[in-house]
Amino acid sequence: MEDRDFKPLSGWAALFAMLVGLGVIITLIALAVQWEERRLLWGIVPLSVLWVIAWAGFIVNGPNQARVVQLFGRYVGTVRATGFFYGSPLYWRTRVSLRVRTFETGVDKTDERKDAAGNVVVAASSHRRPLKVNDKDGTPIEIAAVVVWRVVNAADAVFQVDDYEEFVKLQADAALRNLASRYSYDGDGRTPPAVVGAHPEAATNEAHALRGHIEEVAAQLKLDIQERMRQAGVEVLESRISYLAYAPEIAAAMLQRQQAGAIIAARAKIVEGAVGMVEHALQMLSEKQIIDLDPERRAAMVSNLLVVLCSHSNPQPVLNTGTLYN
Repeated sequence: MEDRDFKPLSGWAALFAMLVGLGVIITLIALAVQWEERRLLWGIVPLSVLWVIAWAGFIVNGPNQARVVQLFGRYVGTVRATGFFYGSPLYWRTRVSLRVRTFETGVDKTDERKDAAGNVVVAASSHRRPLKVNDKDGTPIEIAAVVVWRVVNAADAVFQVDDYEEFVKLQADAALRNLASRYSYDGDGRTPPAVVGAHPEAATNEAHALRGHIEEVAAQLKLDIQERMRQAGVEVLESRISYLAYAPEIAAAMLQRQQAGAIIAARAKIVEGAVGMVEHALQMLSEKQIIDLDPERRAAMVSNLLVVLCSHSNPQPVLNTGTLYN
């Protein structure tokens, strides 16, 4: 729906007119008493009723607020200006906040409760309960996101959905679940050959991971949420993952897998360095002609050097007191 501006009358001019009307009513009452003319009541009573009803037409609109105005179910316009205004008392005005707001998905807030004596029975608190969902590989994870948003079309926020604040939170949860199911929790960031030439979004999902590509995932989450909230007149300014972890039932196993991967990577680096050192040692021995080794002794030397360089513990040296070939 097109959100059009509505400019009501000045509230100060209307207030002056109300004071003038009050003066007229008081004057009529005084004349009716002085002249003892009861027929003036036919004018005083309707004027008094209209004067009281007219007070309902004043509008006070603060900063970053909008008033969606309806007249007998017909959309009149939206008051965006800040100040003191006056409109018809028959207008139905719905206040919409245009402030920038933020919330975190999966956070349950408990309001403060007091007893009859005014004592606090339940203190206000918030409890985080991240969404539990399976990632692209089927691994159960827990995830939560922070969404920064604001209303840009007050008419859509009022007419298109029942409760736009609740709508925003539900759609953010749905978008986050959908996003988590399209990405892997962890990955190396390389596009597999199987997805080369495939749909760009599919290739992106394969290349990016939730944990390793925070900026890319946050940008995609913002697009997904904005697409769902567009019909409610809401603009998403920013969205980021605030909590990401493996589900408790597999957290220990996944930690062991990560530790095993780290150990394998470390051992591979050690072996790579050891092979280079052995190659360099044999090359120097050959260039300086310190010793001439046959293939069998050369293999034994390589084996001993690799054992020394790749061993977990310090090897115990054994001194050969005989000849080289004894």
